[in-house]
Amino acid sequence: MRVIVFGATGMVGQGVLRECLLAPDVTGVLAVTRTPTGLHHPKLHEAILTDLADLTSIEADLSGYDACFYCLGVSSVGMDEAAYTRISYDFPMAAARPLARLNPDLTFVYVSGAGTDPNSRLMWSRVKGRTENEIMALFPNGYAFRPGFIQPTYGVRSKTGWYNTAYALTAPLLPILRRVVPKHVTTTDAVGRAMLRAARTGFPNRVVTSADMR
Repeated sequence: MRVIVFGATGMVGQGVLRECLLAPDVTGVLAVTRTPTGLHHPKLHEAILTDLADLTSIEADLSGYDACFYCLGVSSVGMDEAAYTRISYDFPMAAARPLARLNPDLTFVYVSGAGTDPNSRLMWSRVKGRTENEIMALFPNGYAFRPGFIQPTYGVRSKTGWYNTAYALTAPLLPILRRVVPKHVTTTDAVGRAMLRAARTGFPNRVVTSADMR
């Protein structure tokens, strides 16, 4: 299986990339990112792009893949709708459209979030809901992953400093959270394994929650 990972340097992407490199049935991984991953692995190839809204320069290399795990995302805090839409809609659709044309049977997993709703009054929820719908319309094997709280594992760190502080503070509480609200808690490695499951066998539902990722 050959896999493309977008956002491999982010918190979720790091966890997903790790699981892909560990999986025996994954023979190659293309990480499309704005900054190098810093990893060296025989399975891993990197495409560094300054503008993720334009994949023209690498389009010739996007054929022959079985799955795309789209993990690039950003917090909506402090962002207006136009800026947030560029990252959470324009970027993933710029990836999805050529991939659907070049690899129509590809499994495309878009990392969304719990509470996503295209009809929501919340800007982030509405934007991501629109992206979910269009990706699932493009790909028969398209999925929207809606994790709730994600605990970083195996050394994964967020690019956002205060996130790392928050995760460090909540780490001792994770066992309690898993007992109290198990359907809303997952880990970066569990998300990665769930994406591989989507590519291998699929899920009954195209919207996948934290509970489904266990």
